[in-house]
Amino acid sequence: MTLHESIEQYILWRQAHGAKFTTGANLLRLFLRYADGDGTCDAATTTQVLAFLVGKGPLSRHRENKYYALAGFWRYAIGRGHATRLPLPNSEPKSPPRRPPYIYSRNELRRLLDPATLESSRRGAVQFDAVTFRTLLLLLYGAGLRFSEATGLTLADVDLAEHVLTIRATKFYKSRLVPIGPQLATALTNYMPLRRRGELAQGETSFLLANRDGTRLASSTVQAAFDALRRIAEVHRTASGRQIPRLHDLRHSFAVHSLTAWYRRGADVQRLLPVLSTYLGHSDLEGTKVYLSMTPELLQQASLRFARYAAGGQDA
Repeated sequence: MTLHESIEQYILWRQAHGAKFTTGANLLRLFLRYADGDGTCDAATTTQVLAFLVGKGPLSRHRENKYYALAGFWRYAIGRGHATRLPLPNSEPKSPPRRPPYIYSRNELRRLLDPATLESSRRGAVQFDAVTFRTLLLLLYGAGLRFSEATGLTLADVDLAEHVLTIRATKFYKSRLVPIGPQLATALTNYMPLRRRGELAQGETSFLLANRDGTRLASSTVQAAFDALRRIAEVHRTASGRQIPRLHDLRHSFAVHSLTAWYRRGADVQRLLPVLSTYLGHSDLEGTKVYLSMTPELLQQASLRFARYAAGGQDA
């Protein structure tokens, strides 16, 4: 079996086991530019692998992603008898440390969600209006959704009577039910008549949030709108945050603010962490840890909890 055939077989195998594997598939196919796809797996050399890993830019996490894509493929190929050796280098440089996410303060969130500010940011916009934009931001923060999950919601996925959203077949091909709080439910209830007034399609398969022509919101368009909103709302980077606060950081902020609120209420945080992980749609707790970056407020609450424990209190 050729290298090209083995790679395609591996991609199908990963997808058949529930992984979307889009990025990994693209990286493995890209590797074929550096190695002979018509040759055997054993014909690939460490020199070719290094050329692929190094690329043309500085050391980044993209190199780490390429390494793990190749490592996974070769483990599969050796296990299936398509290869007898591993051509990857024996050691790899460490990736640069991951920058912490930007955690929005309550005041920054108020400024970003202010209707007047949103209206100003969308003045003259032709694709989607300020009300739709605000509803999207509320879903990203209020329900901790991924961008693709929020923009993929259809009218059939929104049960306002039960205060539940249905998130269908997303990152890990899994669907889940996401309960929402009364404030977000009220915001969505208020949005529905405004949506009808905008003459958007009303069928069950129609997108909840859509452009004026009914099409799905595009990431690039929304990102440009968010950059404009962020400037008007004067939300800028901090020394400890990302260089540019992102849309996805609304999801980070939801997780950190939830954890902080639990500490403040004296809740059993260790018991609730798996609940948060399930709510966010992670397959395990490891996927949730990235969202739990320490902020001064979170650190203070954790310190207070420990102080009470050390003094012989009931919290642990």
